[in-house]
Amino acid sequence: QLPLVESGGGLVQPGGSLTLSCASSELILSYYAVAWIRQAPGKEREAISCITAIGNYTNYLDSVKGRFTISRIYAKNTVYLQMNSLKPEDTATYYCAADARPHQNMCLMGQGEYGHWGQGTQVTVSS
Repeated sequence: QLPLVESGGGLVQPGGSLTLSCASSELILSYYAVAWIRQAPGKEREAISCITAIGNYTNYLDSVKGRFTISRIYAKNTVYLQMNSLKPEDTATYYCAADARPHQNMCLMGQGEYGHWGQGTQVTVSS
């Protein structure tokens, strides 16, 4: 059983919004940097956003900057990805991934940096 659970995916029209959630009953996410990583059909996985364990730093792939927002609520042990102005090219399976880095002031965008993963949630943007 994977330690992270994503939810919130679905079918949405272009220009619409979705909020993805990443939760864990095994990991105390406040000690973990978390990234959202997606994989579109026929393409390689790409990290699109990350947030440090202490929440002081976030980073985004250029193609989602200004449209996606990563955040975390420690009391809920959950990390979110708010996705606005969705485009058909955002269609992918979205994964969250975590790695124990409680003191780092920056998070890394490489998927190889994260050792704990979820099963993914499908996001389809289509009219």
